[in-house]
Amino acid sequence: MSMSFLRSERKAVLLLADGSVWWGQAFAGSGEARGEVVFNTALTGYQEVLTDPSYKEQIVVMTYPMMGNYGINNEDMESAGIYLEGFIVKEYSRRPSNWRSRRTLKNFLEGHGKIGIEGLDTRAITKRVRITGAMNGIISTEDFDLNSLREKLSDYPGLVGRDLVRDVTCRGTYLWVNGAPRKEKEGWPEGKKYKIAVLDCGVKYNILRMLEERGCGVKVFPAFTSAEEILSQRPDGVLLSNGPGDPAALPYIVETTRQLLGKVPIFGICLGHQILAQAMGGRTEKLKFGHHGINQPVKDKKTGRVEITSQNHGFVVRLETLPGGAAPSHENLNDCTSEGLIYVDTRAFSVQYHPEAAPGPHDAAYLFDRFITFIKEGMQ
Repeated sequence: MSMSFLRSERKAVLLLADGSVWWGQAFAGSGEARGEVVFNTALTGYQEVLTDPSYKEQIVVMTYPMMGNYGINNEDMESAGIYLEGFIVKEYSRRPSNWRSRRTLKNFLEGHGKIGIEGLDTRAITKRVRITGAMNGIISTEDFDLNSLREKLSDYPGLVGRDLVRDVTCRGTYLWVNGAPRKEKEGWPEGKKYKIAVLDCGVKYNILRMLEERGCGVKVFPAFTSAEEILSQRPDGVLLSNGPGDPAALPYIVETTRQLLGKVPIFGICLGHQILAQAMGGRTEKLKFGHHGINQPVKDKKTGRVEITSQNHGFVVRLETLPGGAAPSHENLNDCTSEGLIYVDTRAFSVQYHPEAAPGPHDAAYLFDRFITFIKEGMQ
């Protein structure tokens, strides 16, 4: 039994949909939370995981045994808040040590009304999810009646068929200027080479940072923005962002993308990859337990180069459903699923993984340069 388990004061429980029960202690927050239970294999980067909107309605189990040891800083935020429903770790480090740290992981979670629990056998939970598949779960620091928890969990609808993008997208158009959002609907940032419209399905800040670093003026639009409104701003390119939930539950974004195709270069990331594929006539399906981590090997089918990538998705594009003109560009070497597509005739391409990393390796940052090349070719 870990020392952190002994130091904790409040009992907590995790109940999975398969009936298994896991007891631990709460190190942050109180109450209950329901969501799809997934595991993340990252050794570091828990702040970026917490603030990634793609984790909306998921309870995340970290496979690395200790979290919180470097605290929380002001620079590594990937959104303005925490979107996951619960955070499960083997051991919570109560004394962070890092010159950038401004608060503890406990304070960060509690400041956003989220629950963190520790002392569970995270390796055993991960093995169960790998064998059984991602499943719904409920965590509680108040109700320990298992029959009561089973009833509450049975009422949870899960992720399939639900539009979660509406819960995480911005409520109004804003600019990204000098590494921060600026609420200004009119105009574009001054002195930039290219104008990029970002359709916010749950965008991570590092996508916006990397566009700005490449001389792009960035304007972020809510996910429900029409193609007509986006085109009226005369962007040089459109980026379809990452985001949570089932891509098949987003017909309005798919239709917007369909109307943009061929009129402006498009780059899709993660959920944006799935949306773009649907706009071209393809379909998606749910993975058994998804890809969540920073060590996923992906092969560039053109060059043969292998990239180590950051990933966070539970759905995947079914390549056999795509029409002609869609060329697979990248492949996951663990399970051979689709990791990238290119549509030459419409100046559009996409990847299932996260080239912006945050957290993770920077092997795939070149894809932002490829986007700029697409834009330059379209301007000639």
